[in-house]
Amino acid sequence: MKRLEKQLSKLEAQLTHFEKLNPVISKSSIGWHIDHSLLSTILIISAVERSNPKDYKWKFNFVRTYIFVKNEIPRGKAKAPKSVVPEEIITKDDILLKIEKAKEKIANLKNLPRKANFNHPYFGNLNLKQTIKFLNLHIEHHLKIINDILSKL
Repeated sequence: MKRLEKQLSKLEAQLTHFEKLNPVISKSSIGWHIDHSLLSTILIISAVERSNPKDYKWKFNFVRTYIFVKNEIPRGKAKAPKSVVPEEIITKDDILLKIEKAKEKIANLKNLPRKANFNHPYFGNLNLKQTIKFLNLHIEHHLKIINDILSKL
């Protein structure tokens, strides 16, 4: 949980660059990457909270194994589901509210059973530990994009 909390702090620190954009790196602004990361975190943890641990069944998934071993999400290979695509107009106030909500959700993770789960569109069913790993990888992926946008301005 500590790593997720640190990553949230890093996202929050990037709010000063909210409107910056570099189409060579990404067609989306830094604000979009922050908002997307927060939306994903909130919705994924909400799904894990609602899950029935008795429904969790481990199944081999090559893509999940590859990404988890590589410890990195490749750029430009997947499209975000509509549920985690930010609105056209993103405000700092909305993002600040999502940061607080994400902090609450992350704090709730420690109270969930290890077989609480989330069904990822590419990785299949993830238990609590795998979900936390995915969230870390996902936020780190977007932090790297943000850093690349800033370094190329």
